[in-house]
Amino acid sequence: MNPLYLRRLIVNFLNEDLGAAGDITTRALHKTKGEAKLIARERGILCGVEPFNITFETVNPKTEIEWLKQEGEKFKGGEVICLIEGELPSILTAERTALNLIQRLSGIATTTRKFAEKLKGSQVKLLDTRKTTPGLRILEKHATKVGGALNHRLGLYDAAMIKDNHIKAFGGVKSAVIKVSEQVPVTTKIEVEIENQKQLQEALEVIDLIDIVMLDNWPLDKVKEAALRLKEAKPGIKVEVSGGITLEKLEIIRELPVDFVSTSKIITAAKWIDFSLEVW
Repeated sequence: MNPLYLRRLIVNFLNEDLGAAGDITTRALHKTKGEAKLIARERGILCGVEPFNITFETVNPKTEIEWLKQEGEKFKGGEVICLIEGELPSILTAERTALNLIQRLSGIATTTRKFAEKLKGSQVKLLDTRKTTPGLRILEKHATKVGGALNHRLGLYDAAMIKDNHIKAFGGVKSAVIKVSEQVPVTTKIEVEIENQKQLQEALEVIDLIDIVMLDNWPLDKVKEAALRLKEAKPGIKVEVSGGITLEKLEIIRELPVDFVSTSKIITAAKWIDFSLEVW
């Protein structure tokens, strides 16, 4: 992550909490020194070390943090994750923003790891989606990566993805692919979402212009045939499966001749991991 971009995000998060008046509760503490510890209340995968650090450093650069667990590492309930030392007003001011971030990101990494483990040992790679919380995309996608997924496109700007509504707007798969390919830079990948056999046939007619085909909501017993047709027409093309993905379905998908499976659930269905910060 770009540290300048990340720091700007965190300044905005802190300002949301501090407002114009600042932390009116901690003013009477002045510069009292103290220590705190971050404790996990349940098991999970740690994610969000850098945002956590930057949150405390932004409030007070003199705050020191010692991590006992590292990014991507498993932890159990009751374990101390890190030790924090510095001025107590600064620690208490940064506490909620830092906790919100590490709880959210660790929750996503933990959920993602469950999905990724189902594909371990297969050729199929897990992808995330653009279904992210506004303002948190770069962080949530970082969390899926820590959990074992690969990042799909980060936004509308880094890959062309022709979806169902684009196909309707352009008047068909073939027309959409041709027109989009004429507009994007030559280094840009083009992905097309295919929902049925008719659209598949259209895609095959312009297959040389396509880099990735997403089989969206296809019956799993029809995926193999479609994937093989695509790969026979263009060796090296990537095939992605998406729509209604569950842990149980991954047991079937891992055996199919596809390259990727994408799901929003690794973010949208993730539960926050419970941490607490205690002064001692």
